[in-house]
Order: sequence, then C-alpha cells, then structure tokens
Amino acid sequence: MASREDIRHFLSGNAACILVEVSGAAGSTPRDTDAWMLVAVDRIFATIGGGQLEYMAIDHARQLLKGTVSDNRLAIPLGPEIGQCCGGRVALAFKAVDPETRAALIERSDTEIARRPHVYIFGAGHVGDALAMALSLVPVRTVLVDTREEELSAVDVPDIETCLTAMPEAVVRDAPPGSAFVILTHDHALDFLIAAEALARQDACYVGMIGSKTKRATFRSWLTRDIERPDLFDRLVCPIGGTAVKDKRPAVIAALAAAEIMTAALSRDQTDGRTPQKMQKPVKA
Repeated sequence: MASREDIRHFLSGNAACILVEVSGAAGSTPRDTDAWMLVAVDRIFATIGGGQLEYMAIDHARQLLKGTVSDNRLAIPLGPEIGQCCGGRVALAFKAVDPETRAALIERSDTEIARRPHVYIFGAGHVGDALAMALSLVPVRTVLVDTREEELSAVDVPDIETCLTAMPEAVVRDAPPGSAFVILTHDHALDFLIAAEALARQDACYVGMIGSKTKRATFRSWLTRDIERPDLFDRLVCPIGGTAVKDKRPAVIAALAAAEIMTAALSRDQTDGRTPQKMQKPVKA
C-alpha cells in the first residue's frame, strides 16, 4: 500500500491532473501561498485548506480537464456568498501537469519531506506504538527504536521507520540537529541512559520521558550523583503529555505527547526560518 504522501504513486496513476496553487492570499484565509494540491478525475493529492473554497477549486480543475472551461486563474472572496466566513480573499492558479511540472513537484515534495524534524521514540510498547500512530499523521519523520525484535516486528503503523539496535544511545548521537527524543522503554535504567544522552545534546528540540513523580526525582538524583550534570534536568519533559489530564491510557498519553512534540518541533522550525512564512499578496478581483 502506497504512502498517502507518495506523490510519485499519485502521478503515475493519474497522468492527467491539474496543479492548483494558492497564488495570492489577503486577510484571513485557510492556507497561505505555500499551499497546493493536485486534482485528477476522481482523486486529489494534498490540500489548499478544505471547505467550500477547495470544493470550488476541485470542480474548476475537473472542468479544465474536461475542456469545458479555460480560465487558469480564480479570485475568490471567502464570505457568505460561498458559505465560508474567513473574511479574506484567495487567488488560485491552475496548471495542467506536464513532464516539467511533474519533475518540479517531485523535487519540491522530496525537499519538504527531507527537511522535516526527526522524532525518535525509544520503546515500542503500548505507549510507543500509540505515539507512533499519532505522529504518523503529522509532518515529521518518526523513527521507532527498540532493542527487542519481537516488539518492533509487531508494529503496524504506516509512514514510520523502525530501528532495531542493541545501543539506542548511539541512535541519539547520530540524530540530526533539531530532533525530538521521546523515551519510554521497558527499563528505567535504559530510559535514564538515553535521556542523559539526549539532554547532553544542546540542539534537541524536545526531550521527554514517560514517568511518575518518583521516577522524575530518581532521575534527577542520578544525574546529580552519577553523571554530575544536574543542569541537564531543567530541559527534560517528564512526564510526557503533562499533568493536567489524569488519564493513563496509552492513546490519551500519546495524543497529549504528540501535541507537545509538534509544538516544540514547529516552534523551532519557525525560529530557524524553515517553515514557509505567510506571504500576503494583493488579490485582484
């Protein structure tokens, strides 16, 4: 089964399709000028924001495919007349996908995916599996790491990678800058080792460890006594998912932790200037 983000698979199965791009955005709009989508006769790839705006774009693109319209640009006010209340205006550009456009789209998609933050989940147990599932839906590269082959072989989560290793701390050392590390193995001593390695990196966007107040206090004492780096503790998120919701079900912990991780990862990207910034362009009627 192809990944939902596999643009090559989509293009190979839909030779005739239209590229729809947000070419201008003014005021409050669902997406900005970095948004685009592909429209084929009976399938779409990606999104320009949903709602009535996207329905109109899909319909116009399919009319272009049929040859019943010829206008390659639309300017759409997002008001009551189309059933949306954003209040802004959007300009859309439509283009038939030719070989040159196809190559450019593949390169664009590959570049975007390659730049995504890495999230390393250490521990393929119930919470690790649930967290991998939650993160499979968002734009990060998720790697599920474990020392147990039987646990990794049981994982059935789309769009994530697995890593079997006897030395998970080495995975931390080899991770790219800006990575997130989430530690929830079957062994507290292993958790501490991985967490210390991750905290020692100054470029991690997030280091979180599953645990209780007791585990948190024990780890702090271990850092002070054995590692002699009590300063590292301040950068640790423990427990992951926060303490506001008192629910220990794996899926709930995973949902809360995924929100923390994405907030940290995307905030870092915006600070580094890696996330496309909103470009306000005048939209002509």
